[in-house]
Amino acid sequence: MRTFTTGDFDFALPPELIAQHPATERSASRLLDGRTASPVDRVFRDLPALLAPGDLLVFNDTQVVKARLFGEKPTGGKLELLVERVLEGGEVVAHMKVSKKPPVGTVLRMAGGWEATLLGRWPLPEGPLFHLRFSQDPYEVMAGHGHVPLPPYIEHADDAEDERRYQTVFARHPGAVAAPTASLHFDEPLLAALAARGVERAAVTLHVGAGTFQPVKSDNIAEHHMHSERYRVPEATQAAITACRTRGGKVVAVGTTTVRTLESWAKTGEAEGDTDIFITPGFEFRVVDRMVTNFHLPRSTLMMMISAFAGYERVMGLYQHAIAERYRFFSYGDAMLLEKMIPTETTCGRLAPGEPLAQPG
Repeated sequence: MRTFTTGDFDFALPPELIAQHPATERSASRLLDGRTASPVDRVFRDLPALLAPGDLLVFNDTQVVKARLFGEKPTGGKLELLVERVLEGGEVVAHMKVSKKPPVGTVLRMAGGWEATLLGRWPLPEGPLFHLRFSQDPYEVMAGHGHVPLPPYIEHADDAEDERRYQTVFARHPGAVAAPTASLHFDEPLLAALAARGVERAAVTLHVGAGTFQPVKSDNIAEHHMHSERYRVPEATQAAITACRTRGGKVVAVGTTTVRTLESWAKTGEAEGDTDIFITPGFEFRVVDRMVTNFHLPRSTLMMMISAFAGYERVMGLYQHAIAERYRFFSYGDAMLLEKMIPTETTCGRLAPGEPLAQPG
């Protein structure tokens, strides 16, 4: 089997294809149908016709919190926090952007009149994150004084449109600092059309962390360590997957975060916990048959995941097509529908050029 390097997942993207705002209507985004030998350009609201009665769509129902907070040190130096995880007792784990890191014990004055006390680094004394205690309930602070944690490639300050659209219509459990972006294309009329088609629906929860935007710095993929994220697969969803398998339907994961959740559960047998699963070519998918996903950053772990799922040559060819056809990329961009490739002895887990997709059993 081919040994991949991070550079294999690079591609040149014209900056104007990075979507800065969402489509006027959620389901009016474009959808690149990548299931067949030749890609087909569609609209996202075509999705019901591409699925069969008895298929199961699995969504990530996490809710994005307004995790970006601003304040200053006692010296007056400005700082920014991005809350990664809320702990018990008013404590949080956060990224900190500041010119000079303050010492442990420093009380930070935050915009809105509350305070944050620096307790140390996380998870170890040399960890990359900061451990803080807020003087008020973290969720109340974020709701009242926080800003939508837009990805770094979106260049405008968050506004009312982002507060509404950088959130799925079925978000239920607060905790994510990045949206499960493939789900942003779904609106109530589309969900109704899917139900009328006989497509079933289930949910998992994975609280997406800021690490989803971190590039892979080493060219040796094996040297990269994934960020950890909390997940949960409810019993009702486990039962829905079993029922889907029994009736011969396909499990369709909406977004890479749903894939991470389902495959973490399959790998460990644990329906709830933390996952740092790193999915690269050669990975054996045990739950997901199809995937709806947005277009991802070059050299990212998400490019590696979808290449593992649909085949490296297939994915890179789809990206070339998307760029040529001026699809919109990243969080507010368009989406594509992928089919799981069945590894064979001849492909070693990858599609040969021009080879048709094998169908999941």
